[in-house]
Amino acid sequence: MFLRKVDGCRSVRLPDGSVMTQADLPPADCCRWVASRKAAVVRGVAHGLISRETALRRYRLSEEEFRDWVSAYHDHGTDALKVTWAGRYRQP
Repeated sequence: MFLRKVDGCRSVRLPDGSVMTQADLPPADCCRWVASRKAAVVRGVAHGLISRETALRRYRLSEEEFRDWVSAYHDHGTDALKVTWAGRYRQP
């Protein structure tokens, strides 16, 4: 068995005891951002699976967009990352 060289860790243990690996991250050519994929990227960066700079470059995200994902996820959870629910969680 051959393991491909990856930047950073191959896996991290999350606070709930589950393990998140590089395979749990969305593919680099992802074009449809559903809430679960956004949450996976946010969790991966927060727990050190992937660096913030690498995530921004790999997924072609702006700093502002990623910052919005992080704040929505930490304030309200995965539901706040849904496009149809975004208005419910925004500050006026």
